[in-house]
Amino acid sequence: MKYLSTFEAAEKWGISHRRVNVLCNEGRITGAQRAGSRWIIPADAEKPADARIRSGKYIKKPTEERGT
Repeated sequence: MKYLSTFEAAEKWGISHRRVNVLCNEGRITGAQRAGSRWIIPADAEKPADARIRSGKYIKKPTEERGT
């Protein structure tokens, strides 16, 4: 199996190599493995979907009521 470095995967997917590192640390790239201090990514791995909210609607987290 052929592997790519984070720099090669970043170029292939059109994102920064730092973002690829973050995705690897979060476990979002299937098959990514540590090789010493570097990540190796299978050449056939797909770019993870962008999980950012696009609708502009954000989820409000309930806050505890304050006793005043």
